[in-house]
Amino acid sequence: MSDNRQSLSDLANLTNAPAPAAQADAPAYTTGDAEPVNNSGPAPEPMPLREQILDKQGRAYATGRRKDAVARVWLKPGSGKITINGRDQEVYFARPTLRLVLNQVFGVTEREGQYDVVCTVKGGGLSGQAGAVKHGISQAITKYEPILRAPVKAAGFLTRDSRTVERKKYGKAKARRSFQFSKR
Repeated sequence: MSDNRQSLSDLANLTNAPAPAAQADAPAYTTGDAEPVNNSGPAPEPMPLREQILDKQGRAYATGRRKDAVARVWLKPGSGKITINGRDQEVYFARPTLRLVLNQVFGVTEREGQYDVVCTVKGGGLSGQAGAVKHGISQAITKYEPILRAPVKAAGFLTRDSRTVERKKYGKAKARRSFQFSKR
């Protein structure tokens, strides 16, 4: 039996020795049944996120929905004017909270006053219409500037809020409310 013990000086020599060079041909990792992938070469070009989608007039178009409201939105570079059904936003949405909802998208993307918005909206009440316009602006701004998709999506503006009013049932006063009980 041979003695495999090493002295401290032998171990010190090992720490000073150069590490074996990594083989250039060896794969860094493999992915399933695919060919081995080598990370030693130049980094691959990143894939383009998305393409800009514009119409013939250079505008981005999108449809926004909320409750029963549907908004058709056109977005183009401009001074920040928002027109809804031919009227200014201050006239159409008189409540400041509804105007705040519209401008949330521009606040998240830091694009206040850089885009003009023209939209037509139908159905629902004012709150649903404001939500529909916000959803449409979010979709349109990501089509005009695809790089802004990440912050808009992180804020949750691209997801359509699918909550709607529950329908009225027969034998009920409203969707769930029963008629008042009368003992006599």
